[in-house]
Amino acid sequence: MSMFEVIFLFVLALIFIIFAVVQDLRSREIANWLNWSLIIFALGFRFFYSLFSGEWNFVLQGIIGFGIFFVLGNALYYSHVFAGGDAKLMIALGAILPFSNNLFANLKIFILFFFLFLIVGAIYGLIMTVIFSFRKWRDFRKEFFKRFRKGIWLICGGLVFSIGVLCLSFMDAIFIWLGLILFVLPYLYFYSKAVDEVCMVREVSVLQLTEGDWLYEDVKVKGKVIKANWDGLDIKDIELLKKEKKKVLVRYGIQFAPVFLISFLILGIGVFFNLIEKIFWFFI
Repeated sequence: MSMFEVIFLFVLALIFIIFAVVQDLRSREIANWLNWSLIIFALGFRFFYSLFSGEWNFVLQGIIGFGIFFVLGNALYYSHVFAGGDAKLMIALGAILPFSNNLFANLKIFILFFFLFLIVGAIYGLIMTVIFSFRKWRDFRKEFFKRFRKGIWLICGGLVFSIGVLCLSFMDAIFIWLGLILFVLPYLYFYSKAVDEVCMVREVSVLQLTEGDWLYEDVKVKGKVIKANWDGLDIKDIELLKKEKKKVLVRYGIQFAPVFLISFLILGIGVFFNLIEKIFWFFI
């Protein structure tokens, strides 16, 4: 595979991801047509290039990448880590990321991208939740300490376990880090739950509802209960709510499209400056 094909695929994905970021920040969703278009363009380019050049491994690697990320995207969606739009964007990138004709080289790129995504996502999520908590500081503080008091047993358990693990630090320094993580985990749990309950729940007009929005709680309308589930609202649910309700409580998640953009740009730097091996072994 020459550098031309890599550059074309990278620029193609970059344009689509930028559109996805803008759309996600504006409307809190990534349209299906955007993700499916990226898949069609990526696999279409690979097919026609292979057809005229005879390098059928080029399209084969794209299909393999698409298949791997199809499984990964669905796993993240059904484990309630990703919303639908994020999962489909991850799947679409599977058709882009095979930048080599070597399967093992592509597997390194896949693993590296996923690790970059996790690291960037963790930093981005922490920054965003801190911003949200400061916006509603009084309510957030109240909710945090309420959960802290109810979960004091979790704090004590974490403290006991962390002390026990720290006692093993004479064997290996890694037990120091593990002990510190066990100590901090209960506080992170209370923090994330307080942010989720106080900062991510809003009362909105039913006229502002869009397909896929998550209800905070079940809503009863004309004898029918509209469930607050992970799949979110569909068009019929929204139309039913508009007839009976003026406002409902909706739970919003953090918009993660910017994480795709940042992770993809970092990966691109690694690809174009031949740093994939170094970055891969640094993280893995």
